[in-house]
Amino acid sequence: MKIGGEKPARSLDRRNLMKGAAVLGATTLAMPNIVAAQNKGPIKIGFPSVFSGIFALLGQSSSAGARMEIDKVNAAGGINGRKLELVTRDSKGKPDEATKVVRDLVNSDGCEIILDAETSASAFAVQELVREIGVLCIHTNSETSSLTANPKIAAATCFRSARQGIHDAIGGGQYAAEQVRKKNLFKFVTAAPDYAYGRDNTAEFMEYAKYFEPRIEVVDQAWPKLFQPDFTEVVTKILQAKPQALYTAQFAGDLVALIDQGLLYGLFDKIETFSVNLGDYGVLTQVKQLPPGLHSGTRYNRTVPPTPENEAFYTEYTKRNTDHKICNWSWENATGAKFMIEALKKNNGGTDGKKLAEIMSDMKIDSPFGVDGTLTMRGSDHTVINYVVGYGVTVPKEPYIRDVFTAKWGPILEHEADWKKRKGYV
Repeated sequence: MKIGGEKPARSLDRRNLMKGAAVLGATTLAMPNIVAAQNKGPIKIGFPSVFSGIFALLGQSSSAGARMEIDKVNAAGGINGRKLELVTRDSKGKPDEATKVVRDLVNSDGCEIILDAETSASAFAVQELVREIGVLCIHTNSETSSLTANPKIAAATCFRSARQGIHDAIGGGQYAAEQVRKKNLFKFVTAAPDYAYGRDNTAEFMEYAKYFEPRIEVVDQAWPKLFQPDFTEVVTKILQAKPQALYTAQFAGDLVALIDQGLLYGLFDKIETFSVNLGDYGVLTQVKQLPPGLHSGTRYNRTVPPTPENEAFYTEYTKRNTDHKICNWSWENATGAKFMIEALKKNNGGTDGKKLAEIMSDMKIDSPFGVDGTLTMRGSDHTVINYVVGYGVTVPKEPYIRDVFTAKWGPILEHEADWKKRKGYV
C-alpha cells in the first residue's frame, strides 16, 4: 500500500478519511522501520528542495548544510549502529511537485524522516501531507510565520529550524525606525515576491517599523512574481512613487536582479534601502556592483556572532563546498539536521514521528548561530528561537556588512506574544 493514491470522492466523511490516512501512514511506515531494525540499514532522510533553475542555490546550500552534521554522525559510527542517508530530490520549486516528491521519498525510497528544504510556496503543501502520514518533518527554509504560528494549520510532527518572519520583522522594524528617524525619511515603498512569504513578511516588517516610528507611511507597493527575470517595471514603479525609503523581501537570484537593474536607474542613490535577505554571501558576491550603505539583515555572516564556533563553521563549510557560497539556508539546514540527530540519539535510533516530536519539543542544542551559543526548539509552536536577528550596513568587500545591530530576544518574544493574540493564534 502506498501513501497518496487516488483522491477520495467529495462525499466521503473527512473524519473517516483522516482515520484511514493515519492507518495507511502507520502501515506504510512501519514496515521500513522493522526491516531497518533487523538489518541495521541506514536511516533514510528525505530531502526535497530546488536543485535546478535560477534557485538551485537553495538546494545546493541547504543539502550542504545538512550533510555537515550528518557526516559527523556517520564518521562516529552512526546512531545505534545505523548510518544516516540523505536522499535528495528536485521539486523545481512547485508545490504540487513537492508533495509528489515527498510521497515518493516515503513510498519508493523508504525515507522515515523529511527535512523539508523548500520555499514557503511548497512548505505549506508538504505540511498538509505530513499531517496525514505522521513522519517527523523539519521545515528548514520556510520563514512564513503562519506555517508554525497558526495552530489551525500546524501539524504535530512538523517543526521549523528556519528563522521566522515575525522575529525578523520585530528586530528589523526597530532598526529601520531608528534609521529613518535620524534622517527624517518616513515615506516607504515596498517590493516583495507575490506569494505567502513576501506578503506576510512585508506586512509584518512595516507593522513593526510603524510601531517603533508612527510617522512612517507606505505610499506604494510592488509585487513581482517569484523567479521574475525582468525588474524594470518594478524599479520604475518604485521611482514613480517618489519614496524616501524602500523595504524589499526579494531574495536569492530575484534580489540580485532587482539590485543590478536598480543600479541602472540610480535607485539606491535616491532611496534609503532596507533588505532583509541581502546579507547572504551568495547574493552579496553576485551583485555586479554592491552599493555601499544599504541596510541588510545579517542572514549568515562569519562575523555575526563574532565567535570561534561561527568562524569554524564558516571555514569548514567553505572548504567542503567550493562550487557555491555559504548562506542563510546553510546554517538553517545544519540546525535542522542537528535537532533531528539529537532526537534520534535520545530515541536510540527509533524513527517514530510522534515519539521524535515529543523529544524535540523544547529541546536545546549548542549552536554557533545562537545569541548565547544555544538554540531552542520551542515546544508551544515547534519553531526555533534565540538565533541572531541583526541588521547592518553594506560595504563592497569582506565582511560585507558593518555596524551590526543585534535585537534582544526578550522584546522579540514580548512583541511576538502580543502579535499572536491579535492574530488569534493563541
